[in-house]
Amino acid sequence: MVRSKQEKVLEAVAYTVMTLVLIIVIYPFLLLFMSSVTEENSLLINGYSIFPKEFSMGAYKYIWNSRSTILHAYLVTLVITVIGTLSHVLIVALAAYPLSVSKLPGRQLITFYFLFTMLFNGGLVPTYMFYTTVLNIKNTYWALLIPHLMFSTFNMIICRTFIKGNIPTELLEAARIDGASEFRIFFSIILPLGKSIFVTIGIFAGLNYWNDWTNGLYYINDQAKYSIQMLLNTMVRNIQFLTQYGHSTDSTMKLPSISLRMAIAFVGMLPILILYPFLQKYFESGITLGAVKG
Repeated sequence: MVRSKQEKVLEAVAYTVMTLVLIIVIYPFLLLFMSSVTEENSLLINGYSIFPKEFSMGAYKYIWNSRSTILHAYLVTLVITVIGTLSHVLIVALAAYPLSVSKLPGRQLITFYFLFTMLFNGGLVPTYMFYTTVLNIKNTYWALLIPHLMFSTFNMIICRTFIKGNIPTELLEAARIDGASEFRIFFSIILPLGKSIFVTIGIFAGLNYWNDWTNGLYYINDQAKYSIQMLLNTMVRNIQFLTQYGHSTDSTMKLPSISLRMAIAFVGMLPILILYPFLQKYFESGITLGAVKG
């Protein structure tokens, strides 16, 4: 098939635009990594660059010296992320499926309750008191799982929209006529057919769990229960403290403050960068299908 001149021009423009977008997306990651392997004085004098004049692995050596603590924090974060993501998806799906049924009694009132609590809450202090005095989760792994992360009204609305707009009502009615219970319908029909949207929601939840450090800041004092983000932030604060207020010894002066921040950021997001390409197809299809109908 012979393409017209206009089609060739449009294709060239599309490739050019996508190349520019790709460069814009990749450049911050490349700059982050190159800054993490740049010598500290070079960063202070020359600033950030993807072509550093002096290379140094001092930041990664500092992290490597704390490898046992970091690996333990990685393990804590991995377990919390897996358990939290699976729990989040299951709870969101269990809330979204009934609300997608138009005959559910009180459906509008329940939906209003979810939306109201999404927009308004009791505030930080009452929430902290509730979790620490009533649920008593301070310095426990529950503190990394439950607060602010176990459920999301936004994800529930996306999931409900997908179920209502993309899973045929006739299929659900046929299952009910055959004697299937609602739980049987949920586990045998809703979960398999909604795999794309549930993986998408799982990616959202997994990123939130992996990147979360506020729960650790509020509820965790025991370093053995630190997540990777909390531990890395603590390392950054320690470096800043030693640099600003420590004695002017040779070891203190050689601490890679700026490059260490970049290395810590890169180490923290590296597992997500590795995992995301394997889940990208589910993410794209889930976002597309979940936005077809409102």
